[in-house]
Amino acid sequence: MVGKARRVNRTELGAALRALRLASGKEAKAIARSAVMSNPKLSKIENGRVAPTVVDVEHILTALEVSPEVKAEYMAAARAQATEATAWRLFRRMGLHRKQEQIRALEESMKLLRLFQPSLVPGLLQTPEYMRAILGRKGLSEDQLSRTAGARIERQAVLYDMSKTMRFVITEPVLHWRILPPLMMAGQLDRIVSVSRLPNIDVRVVPLRCPQQDVPGHSFVIRDDRMVTIETTHAEVIVTDSRDVSLYIDKFDRFASASLTGDSMRSVLTDLRDGFLRERETG
Repeated sequence: MVGKARRVNRTELGAALRALRLASGKEAKAIARSAVMSNPKLSKIENGRVAPTVVDVEHILTALEVSPEVKAEYMAAARAQATEATAWRLFRRMGLHRKQEQIRALEESMKLLRLFQPSLVPGLLQTPEYMRAILGRKGLSEDQLSRTAGARIERQAVLYDMSKTMRFVITEPVLHWRILPPLMMAGQLDRIVSVSRLPNIDVRVVPLRCPQQDVPGHSFVIRDDRMVTIETTHAEVIVTDSRDVSLYIDKFDRFASASLTGDSMRSVLTDLRDGFLRERETG
């Protein structure tokens, strides 16, 4: 376990991380591999050419096996940045399959996930067909598409980890979007119904017919009350300031309380699925 805690200036975070790695005696390529990032990215972080995200710092510190005191000090410096945005073009350059691997590492370390989605079926609930239809709109090559979809499918194993609680709130229009042909859309709705029966999974649908006290805005993911991830058109935004995180928790709870759950939710999805099937039969 590496060293004692010291005050870390966030502007010198990269150099401080490099000093920690050198003190550990571990090679950069080994740390990069364990931290689910490329060796060039780690080098840029250590040399101050790329500002590390909170997730990057946590992965690096975990790979270095630092003491709890050191980890707390370095994480405090990382969180001082509070809100970070990374353009999608940078993830695309890195490889979107690697981004999926980073998310998987986050999901493996968390205990509670809350996801609000007013646009698409959440990735963890998507069928392979739906997944490829969404990713296919990102201009990926066939190889990139297959690797990214494969990495996302691997992420879905976390659904069956009973040590984790996952709550999904989806607005009803999401279930109507014609992302796939009717028969495949029916299969996607069946997938959601099936996953909703797992004891550690709570899937809720915000119905169109009920009055709402809030507006959907955009999708977001809350992990363990400590971090919110927001996907915008141009970038992924990470929020870690507890005051801001609480705003998203409150918004999630408001929509969750106005949603259908359990058998009522499954009845809505079953009716929609049957509508897609009838459309297929008469088409």
